[in-house]
Amino acid sequence: MRVIDSHVHLYPTTASREPLAWALSRGEKHWAELCTRQRKNGEMVQAFPSVDELLRTMDEAAVAKSVLLGWYWEKAETCAWQNRFFSECVRAHPDRLAAFATVHPAAGADAIAEVWRAKGDGLIGLGELSPHSQHFSLTDPVWCEILALAGELNMPVNLHVTDPRSRPYPGRVETPLADFRQLARDFPHTNFILAHWGGGLAFEPESRLLTNLFFDTAASPLLYGPEVWSRAVSAVGTERILFGSDNPLRLYPQTESGVGLSVFVGEASASLPTPAVPAVLGGNAGRVLGIK
Repeated sequence: MRVIDSHVHLYPTTASREPLAWALSRGEKHWAELCTRQRKNGEMVQAFPSVDELLRTMDEAAVAKSVLLGWYWEKAETCAWQNRFFSECVRAHPDRLAAFATVHPAAGADAIAEVWRAKGDGLIGLGELSPHSQHFSLTDPVWCEILALAGELNMPVNLHVTDPRSRPYPGRVETPLADFRQLARDFPHTNFILAHWGGGLAFEPESRLLTNLFFDTAASPLLYGPEVWSRAVSAVGTERILFGSDNPLRLYPQTESGVGLSVFVGEASASLPTPAVPAVLGGNAGRVLGIK
């Protein structure tokens, strides 16, 4: 069985070395608030691995390929900066890494050009994006052009979704679930991957009717219990779920000193109905993202 992790974050050394100082110098305040948090025991909520460290973690968890996702950056120039880094990563490790590009509609025509550039560089999707965190309207004309183009280029769009029932935490942004249903209806030729079980949309049978909606499982152990795997399969079907970890987020802070990727792969395998395991852990990502 080939395991594909469809939701992974990775940053250049300039950001990873001093993440808070870097973020503030770039004007990326929301990223700073979310990604440099510490738990009560002083441990960072996430790690900042190098490319080599990520590959070692993948090897330990028997993950064949990771899909690098950008971030919902507040600055267009940060989007372009990360896209260039991802292009380098994919060129260096085409057998292990794939990547999505990130964009901001405030860049206007440059945002459209960035999508074309990313496609030319071998990036396979857009995301992780969040209109609610990047402070633009869902009806922004450039945003709408980006989504239509993504459909034309067969580049799935990964969107951050917050469960409205989840507990408060620093940097939490409300993402009304109706907005994502509407996007799926407005752009029927664009495939959307809603992160974090789509904020609960993966547990609603009505979501099955929107055939261009898919759901990743990023950060699941921090949000839900193991029962959500079979619950989602029952609601939306095996073929709509993509395994994603949110690596390097520390998924089991009470029991694991590392990111817990191996444990999470094991949780998925043990919690899913047996026939669903190969599809969810890799087959669906291979099909939806065009990963061979």
